Amino acid sequence: MGKIYEKIRALREERQWSQEELAAKLGLSANGYAKIERGETRLNLPRLEQIAEVFDTDILTLIIPDDSKYSLSINNIGDNISDNYQNICDGRTNADGEIEKLQLMLKHQSEMLAQKERELAALQEIIRLMRERGA
Repeated sequence: MGKIYEKIRALREERQWSQEELAAKLGLSANGYAKIERGETRLNLPRLEQIAEVFDTDILTLIIPDDSKYSLSINNIGDNISDNYQNICDGRTNADGEIEKLQLMLKHQSEMLAQKERELAALQEIIRLMRERGA
């Protein structure tokens, strides 16, 4: 199990929640949530954060593959959060872990930026249409 949607389903089943119960917690329809578990919905970062919050876990639990060779330690000190990846096997260096972490972060940041660009374009189109109608 390494795919995000598989992890979400496993977490739901561990808590013995139905799909309908989790859908309600997320403010989704049962059908909309079912698409997440089937991997038919591309999850954006805000949705992943919401899912992690419902499960009372961190987002990295959802996005880092189970076969990852690193453990994660998060320390909250005031407003500071420190991520500490540690090499736990197979001779990989800490730098490899940091690179892997940064690549994941960049991928999700790029996805978020693309989503924001689509949302901005949609809003600009709405504004244009409203102006045309004289609203």
